[in-house]
Amino acid sequence: MKVLKANPKPIEGIKPFRLVKYLSLTSLMVILVCTLLLSGFISQRARTMVFHKSEQYALLVAENLNHQVFYQFTLPTLLSEGEIRLSRKNQYERLDRVVRNTIHGFSVESVNIYDPDQFLTYSTDPEKVGTKGEIGDAFKDALAEQSVSLLSHEEHSFLGIEWKGGTRTLKTYLPMWEERSLSWKRGKVLGVFEITQDMTRDYASIRRFQWIVAMSFLGFVGVLFTTILLIARRAERIITGRAAEQRKLEEKLHQAERLAALGEMIAGISHEIRNPLGIIRSTAELLHGRTENERQKRFSSIIVEEATRLNDILTEFLDFARPKTLRPLKCQIEDVLERNLKAMEPEFQKLGVQVERDYESGGFTLEADPDLLYRAFVNLFANALQAMPEGGRLRIRTSLANGKLKPAQMELVIQDTGPGISPKIRKKIFNPFFTTREKGTGLGLAIVRNIIDSHNGEIEVESEEGKGTTMIIRLPLFQLQSEEDIEPA
Repeated sequence: MKVLKANPKPIEGIKPFRLVKYLSLTSLMVILVCTLLLSGFISQRARTMVFHKSEQYALLVAENLNHQVFYQFTLPTLLSEGEIRLSRKNQYERLDRVVRNTIHGFSVESVNIYDPDQFLTYSTDPEKVGTKGEIGDAFKDALAEQSVSLLSHEEHSFLGIEWKGGTRTLKTYLPMWEERSLSWKRGKVLGVFEITQDMTRDYASIRRFQWIVAMSFLGFVGVLFTTILLIARRAERIITGRAAEQRKLEEKLHQAERLAALGEMIAGISHEIRNPLGIIRSTAELLHGRTENERQKRFSSIIVEEATRLNDILTEFLDFARPKTLRPLKCQIEDVLERNLKAMEPEFQKLGVQVERDYESGGFTLEADPDLLYRAFVNLFANALQAMPEGGRLRIRTSLANGKLKPAQMELVIQDTGPGISPKIRKKIFNPFFTTREKGTGLGLAIVRNIIDSHNGEIEVESEEGKGTTMIIRLPLFQLQSEEDIEPA
């Protein structure tokens, strides 16, 4: 008999998926941070472009304003009045009209005109006229014919990411020069334009775009992480189930190794005992037939009876040790059960045990060896009867069971109303030679388990002291063909 060697390895299917979750979370957080930084960078570039665009816009307004003011105010005023005095109401109103007509339609909040001494000579806000400005270097650069733009705002940002809006104004300082007709060259600088633009709406649009991008990526990362988490959890459940199944298979393999070794020993011992036992029995039968002494006849009959009992025990040992050769046929489990129940009906009636049948398999057939199943059910029913010596109820139920990781199986439940089995004993009932009775070999349930295992099935026991015992057997509907059964082509 070939003994399979087990090489169990611990199944740690959960830890890799925990690592997957941690790596996924870390990666997604890195992606999210990079996305926020990228969003801040893009927004900063957008703000820079808006700044330069507004600065160019101010230059265009300044050139147009300079041209209109020089030709529609400065020259006509000098020709008509000989000098420019904005303190005169008519001159101020004329300049104000020219300025407002020029900036009409442009996104300009206010226009101020400073003289070279930095006094405010004109403003769209008349109350500021006559005050001295404190512009600083920007004013000097504008007098040197350089344009300067200054952005004033409330700072509410981190790494280019704004979380709060605020008022933003862009002030552009440009030289006010003397126009020369029929020449592209500018004349001397007469003063400085201060053009103020309100940039609040433009920067608010950029901020909204930035948050839309950030929240979109945040939602995407959240959905992606949730998906990965669900996949990982499902994979964990599958791996955990397969690990549990593998542990069961390993336990069965260890049990098979132990039983195989035990079976070889039992088979050898049984054969050695059976031969002299047969001689003892035949000799006792011969003496029983030849003697006339009643006392000797009684002793010889006891020898024959005990030899027969020992022979039955050896037969049971050999049944346990002998490998089961499965001859699967299409059969219905209810037919096998009815054979058992019919054969044991006198025992049921004698002990007052009521049998309840609950067949719900729907008439499905399975590939199994009816004779081996018959022997297994005999042992199960015999145990149930021994548990109910004063009568009771035996319930038998069949149904189809759908496993999570297995195809459909035939399920048989045998439930008695006996005293039940304690948890300590329940762990040992399938061990060979374990019994709680004075008479018996303790091989009945071990043989049952061997038969069920040979059908690639499984058997479980559920019991509670004082509430009876339930045996649950699950058998596959189809037997996998072994390599030995496959004929070479």
